[in-house]
Amino acid sequence: MRAVVLNEVPSSPAVAEVATPRPQAGEVLVKVTASSVNGIDAATAAGFLQGVMEHRFPLVLGKDFAGTVEALGEGVEGYAVGDAVFGVVMKPYLGTGSLAEYVTVPAAYGLARIPQGLSVTDAGALGVAGATAFDSLAALDVAEGETVLVSGATGGVGALAVQLAAARGARVIATARPGAGTDFVTGLSGGEVQVVDFTGDLAAQVRALAPEGVDAVMHLAGDGAALAGLLRPGGRIASPVGLTKDAVADSGVTDVTVHSIMADPNARTLDALAGQVVSGALRVPVAATYPLAQAPEAFAAFVSGKLGKLAVTLS
Repeated sequence: MRAVVLNEVPSSPAVAEVATPRPQAGEVLVKVTASSVNGIDAATAAGFLQGVMEHRFPLVLGKDFAGTVEALGEGVEGYAVGDAVFGVVMKPYLGTGSLAEYVTVPAAYGLARIPQGLSVTDAGALGVAGATAFDSLAALDVAEGETVLVSGATGGVGALAVQLAAARGARVIATARPGAGTDFVTGLSGGEVQVVDFTGDLAAQVRALAPEGVDAVMHLAGDGAALAGLLRPGGRIASPVGLTKDAVADSGVTDVTVHSIMADPNARTLDALAGQVVSGALRVPVAATYPLAQAPEAFAAFVSGKLGKLAVTLS
C-alpha cells in the first residue's frame, strides 16, 4: 500500500510503498479515505519523540483517520465490514499510522462510527484536535459567563476550542496575527470572539479586555508561564503542550491551577464531537486538502504555520 513514511528520524516524510497491515486480535482494518496532519506527526518527523515513544521503521505517520472497515481481527464485536468509522490511532508505539491506504486500530479505543451528516473529510480531521480541545475545556470546567483566553487559536485545536468555549457560553479572547489570522478566528463563531495580536504587547491587550484577569487559559502556543500570569486569583490554565505546575510556580505565579492535558479520544468523546458537527454547533476548520501523493507538501504547510486543519485524502 502507499503510505507517508519515515525511514529514520529526523527526516522529511515521503510517500512510499509498504506492506499492508493485517488486523490482530481485537483490531479492525480500516480502508482510509481521509486523514490529517497533527503536531505529533511533525514532532515525530523532527525527531522530538525519540526516547519518548518506541519508533518502528519504516514508520508510517498519522493519527487521525476516517474510512470503512475492511476486515475484523479475532474477537472483535460491535463492528462489521463496510461500517463507516473514524477516530485516532491509539497504540503505545509509533509506526503503524493512518497516513496510508490502510490502518489497523483497536476496536475498543479510539474508534467510532461516522454519523450521517458528518463528511468523511471532516471526520478524518476531527479526532486528535477535537479530543484535545474537548478534554482541555472539560478540565478547565468552563462555565457560562466566564472569560477564556485561547492562546494559539489559528491551529486545529485552537479553532475547535474557540467554538467549544463559545458554545459553553464563555466570553472568548483568542490570539492571532492581524489580517488573515484574525479573520480566520473571528469567522469561527460569527465574530463573537475578541482577538488580540500575540506579536504585540499581549499582556496589555488582555488586561485591557479583562482588567481583573481571565478565568481560564488554554495554552496551545506561547509562553505558558506568562499566560498564567494573566489569570485572576484562583484561575485555571490547561496545556496539552507540556506546561507544568513547577514552571508556573517558578515564574512567581501562585493561586492558579495548572492542568496538563493528555487527550483521550474514547468513543464517547468522538461521538459527542461528531454530534456537535452534525448539529451545526461545531465546524471542523479544514483549510486545505491534499491528495496522499502531496502529503509532504501538507507537512511543509503545517510547519510553516498554515491556518486551520490540513486534510489528506485517499479517495
